[in-house]
Amino acid sequence: MSDHPTDHATKMTWVPEASCGMARAGHLHTRHGTVPTPTFMPVGTVGTVKGMTMDAVRSTGAGIVLGNTYHLMLRPTADRVQKLGGLHRMMDWPGPILTDSGGFQVMSLGALRKLDEDGVTFRSHIDGSKHRLTPEISTDIQFKLDATITMAFDECPALPATPEVLRKSMEMSMRWAARSREAFVAREGYGQFGIVQGGTERDLREYSTKALTDIGFEGYAIGGLAVGEGQELMFSTLDFTTPMLPQDKARYLMGVGTPDDLLGAVMRGVDMFDCVMPSRAGRTARAYTERGTINLRNARFADDTRTLTPHDDTPVAGRYSRAYLHHLFRANEMLGPMLLTWHNLAYYQRLMRQIRAAIVDGTLDTLAVKLREDWAKGDWTEDEWPMPDLAL
Repeated sequence: MSDHPTDHATKMTWVPEASCGMARAGHLHTRHGTVPTPTFMPVGTVGTVKGMTMDAVRSTGAGIVLGNTYHLMLRPTADRVQKLGGLHRMMDWPGPILTDSGGFQVMSLGALRKLDEDGVTFRSHIDGSKHRLTPEISTDIQFKLDATITMAFDECPALPATPEVLRKSMEMSMRWAARSREAFVAREGYGQFGIVQGGTERDLREYSTKALTDIGFEGYAIGGLAVGEGQELMFSTLDFTTPMLPQDKARYLMGVGTPDDLLGAVMRGVDMFDCVMPSRAGRTARAYTERGTINLRNARFADDTRTLTPHDDTPVAGRYSRAYLHHLFRANEMLGPMLLTWHNLAYYQRLMRQIRAAIVDGTLDTLAVKLREDWAKGDWTEDEWPMPDLAL
């Protein structure tokens, strides 16, 4: 990429609208459109949100999706995606796309990868072929994909880990962040996010934040959480990490999480999220609802003529009974995972809209209490159900 300009004066901006406690509502302005925040990004790892057409993704209200460098470099390859017009055109998503740098996936390969100061050599989980990722290569791949938001290449150590292991990993990630920034091609409305590392250690997170802000990025991600440390420790780490981050830039918590994780993180100042949970749950018969999680494989749903929820705003609402969805999963029909994925992603987007509206209204604390009380109640009883069922 040496023949490309390296001026970093891009015009991707995050503009605040309102706050409620530490929670923030705003707008992320990009080359491919404006995204209201807080926002949840459906995961489209290999150029598709599993089981969903992009029309279906759009219908949920999603404003930005995620792709992945590691998977797309293996197939169909970054060069092929570029020849096909870039990821936006290839997957029918003209809106913003954020691409994970591939660092997390490569670090998860264990014995299949070898780490050094320059980068990582690894073997494909698909066919065993040998590949190399460095900050420069990762950034170049994301350029070829035409990612609206490019992520800096980093190492994400598994937790728990000793402070010394976390320190060495974080310091190398900061050196890689500087190299990623140098390789980034500035284009109007495009941006690059640095990734704060340091495990659950306050001093390491502080060092990492200062190193990244000294480099200067269009946004800042919080990495290295949701990797086994538990919600309480994740929240306590966010309590001291988010206040360190610039007030005028978007904040992205990577790989999180459950509805309660999202709510708690927003209340600690996070603006952007991604997670495979809603789509993965949809493929395994689990529906997220205002009354907690419902497992549609359960035999009690075989004759249940109610819809999943009285609040569903997808085509699932009013058209498909719990009994029918139960049947689809018992019969291993692909329509079951498709409909439930649609439902779950729509629920996540509806939740984010609720949270955002409460931030603007200054009522987030009240909403949080109600959401958590309702999640704890469990599924609606027949007496509580406010709608007619679908029985003829």
